[in-house]
Amino acid sequence: MPGGGQNRGMSDAGDFVDLTLQNEGSWERADEARERLGGSLTFYGASVGAVRGTVRDVARRYPGMTHDEVTALSSELWRGPVFERRLAAIVLLQSNRALLDNTDLTRIEGFLRGAGLVALVDPLALDVVLPVVRGLTGQGRARADAALDRWAHDGDPSLRRAAQLASGERD
Repeated sequence: MPGGGQNRGMSDAGDFVDLTLQNEGSWERADEARERLGGSLTFYGASVGAVRGTVRDVARRYPGMTHDEVTALSSELWRGPVFERRLAAIVLLQSNRALLDNTDLTRIEGFLRGAGLVALVDPLALDVVLPVVRGLTGQGRARADAALDRWAHDGDPSLRRAAQLASGERD
């Protein structure tokens, strides 16, 4: 995955996602999402379909991304306080969950702590954490279960919610 993007030191793939999502957005959808979801994030107004399509396009442009490339790009996308970029990070992880293991829960914990919106916590817990944990065995599963147990007792409500959802429990 080539580096040296134009957007504030972003990689080429990060630039592609950011610019595509901006181009796919509309002020009307951004205003509606801001009104509906609240929070302190910026909204581009790109649809969920546009986010998913953009992540598919990244996979075509940068085929065979490694674990480290996927997780680095997800962190890069999450760093920007933009809802659609963070949603793209979740879709990227979801699309590459076969590459993920219990060691990635530390990164995901950071995402959850900074999510601020249930609209980001829930898909991260249900579409990334839950399938990753279910796919683990042995020592990796034991470590993941210990992390989820720690999250369940953390002071951060986003972590507690994620632990509950990833454990298969419902409200």
